[in-house]
Amino acid sequence: MPRKPNSITSRILSILSEIGEMMPMPFETPYTYIKRAGHFSHPQYHRAVRDLKKRKAVEISRRQGKGFLNLTKKGELEALLSRARLITAKPWDGKWRVVIFDIPEQARDKRDRLRLLLKHNGFKKLQASVFVSPFALNRAAIEYLRKSGLINFIRVLRVDECDDDRDLQKMFRLKSK
Repeated sequence: MPRKPNSITSRILSILSEIGEMMPMPFETPYTYIKRAGHFSHPQYHRAVRDLKKRKAVEISRRQGKGFLNLTKKGELEALLSRARLITAKPWDGKWRVVIFDIPEQARDKRDRLRLLLKHNGFKKLQASVFVSPFALNRAAIEYLRKSGLINFIRVLRVDECDDDRDLQKMFRLKSK
């Protein structure tokens, strides 16, 4: 999983997820693709591709003697997760979003990814498997949850009324509605 949303690996995954299905990306002429990925050096680009290949996020296929990068299922999930981390601040509508989950121990890595996704989307831990936020998950986050299969283990609730949410409002630095 890319650590930083603006890293070269995140950008390569994003480019491949956006246009990879329509147009494979040959990398035998890397300078063209370095420009698309954000003006990284030739060695940085090749290190990133090697890292993505090692993590099984991309495959290299050969057609007519040319190399092409193809996004794998794992790479699609990584690209979705990277896009899901983007937070857009909107005015609070007075409703709370609560995510509750129960993910089996065998899927600990998925549970950890879910917690990270929730934290990157501004959710705060209320209890062990309960997170709360004044804002909804973005579409990319919901799509990631569906494609990764995590949606089967979670419930996302919108709470219109809460007995006393002053502590939550303070936690998120919100003004009363």
